[in-house]
Amino acid sequence: MDDEDAALMCRTRDGDAAAFAELFARWRVPMVRFAVRYTGDQARGEELAQDVFLKIYRARARYEPREPFRAYIFKVATNHCLNAVTRAEHRHGRVALDDLAIPPPAPRTDPVELLDAESLQRRVRAAVATLPERQRAALLLQKEDGLGYQEIADALATSVSAVKSMLNRARGVLLAALEPDRPAAAAGGGE
Repeated sequence: MDDEDAALMCRTRDGDAAAFAELFARWRVPMVRFAVRYTGDQARGEELAQDVFLKIYRARARYEPREPFRAYIFKVATNHCLNAVTRAEHRHGRVALDDLAIPPPAPRTDPVELLDAESLQRRVRAAVATLPERQRAALLLQKEDGLGYQEIADALATSVSAVKSMLNRARGVLLAALEPDRPAAAAGGGE
């Protein structure tokens, strides 16, 4: 458990601006990275991450360390990104997810292998972009941010069994996207 971050947040609640500056320094990069991957847009992700810190600061008087700070901050970030993306989709259509952090392929000298790896990355990003918002959030929280089932459940305000179900459905979509010759009926369906 990240008691040190929770202690910093408690100090922030009690009026210590330096404690909040320390939290910001520690969590800025992970929050930007999460928001950018979620929205697919660097500038929008940075803006949303700033909004997350603003929300946390404004709610500081109500903070109680009932859960690990990591779960708390990802809950705020997930809810904020879900709301922002949902609003954007209603205004502008589906948001692309081009900047999903996929590890770069191992160095290759064979141009055909390099093209195959780039093609796979594009297919994974495209498949993740088609996931329903909560499945996408669950997948990113698990695979990119390393959260466990309970932390994801807390962030999405749902049960662990619902998280497992969301992740299972998301994996089915990704598997189907990575096996283009697989019949659609065998892909496992979606939501």
